[in-house]
Amino acid sequence: MRGKATGLAFIILLGVLIFTVVLSSGLGAVEIAPLQVLSILASQFGLNIGVPFTEQQEAVFIALRLPRVLMGLFIGAGLAVSGAAMQGLFRNPLADPGLLGISSGASFFVGLAIIANISFAGIWTLPIAAFTGSVLAIILIYSLAQHDRKTNIATMLLAGIAINALCEAGTGLFTYLSTDEQLRTITFWQMGSLGGASWSSLGSAAPLISLSVLGMPFLASALNALLLGESNARHLGVSVEKVKWVIVALIGLGVGAGVAVAGRIGFVGLVIPHVIRLFVGSNHRAVLPLSAIAGALLLLWADLISRTIVSPAELPIGILTSMIGGPFFLYLLLQAKKKGRL
Repeated sequence: MRGKATGLAFIILLGVLIFTVVLSSGLGAVEIAPLQVLSILASQFGLNIGVPFTEQQEAVFIALRLPRVLMGLFIGAGLAVSGAAMQGLFRNPLADPGLLGISSGASFFVGLAIIANISFAGIWTLPIAAFTGSVLAIILIYSLAQHDRKTNIATMLLAGIAINALCEAGTGLFTYLSTDEQLRTITFWQMGSLGGASWSSLGSAAPLISLSVLGMPFLASALNALLLGESNARHLGVSVEKVKWVIVALIGLGVGAGVAVAGRIGFVGLVIPHVIRLFVGSNHRAVLPLSAIAGALLLLWADLISRTIVSPAELPIGILTSMIGGPFFLYLLLQAKKKGRL
């Protein structure tokens, strides 16, 4: 029964995702009909499906819309898969990539780069700073959680909360010390946006996110075993310490690369895995791939709304995802409280 539900959910989500990619690619200041989107795509491979389009539509689609849509697809999938893996690792449906301080570490280094006027890599300075902050946060938290060559999950969680608080305080200090222009840059970066998507930024983030999204399903069996507890997982032959290290590294790659090019986009990793579990259960063989598709779907719709609801201006995408994720997080807390888990 679960297998049928998983297969049906996969087909439905994949169909809706393809429809959303075509729709999202066509809507905006320059409208491109769905058949024209397909025609432009086909023309890139030398095919002619008989649907005319203008040079302006082709230029907008290739240079602006397609990299933006693909960026949303990759980042949404990366955040959702990382959230699903974290919830499995911590055995807690309230776990989110933000808890490990990855996003906060990125914010801290971006704030530092802006306030110190560091620009050694031009337009890549802030993405490099963000990725450096994410990786350093992961390394620090993982080091703090080590004891007798074992990783204590509870300590990792508490260390993540502490690093989060420290980085947020540092970012707050940078914000206080910044000039008006620096304040604007820090604020917009923290709110998250896909507006800066380009083929070059996509090329820098997509391989790292792909490594995380495609690599995590290979750990699905180990995550299922960890749901039974670390001792039971060891009895089942799982190399618990190695698995923890690989999962945390993949989360760092997926979330860090996404934050580096699009800023902070919260709650995708919290909401999506939980919704998927409601339909297909807690088997990570189903949860991880379905979360990837649903996460991409959520971010594409959030981006579509953010750039059309106040057109020609653009609403930061992080605001929309937080408007969805905040109430949902409160719902999870109330449900956990009702069931006596809090």
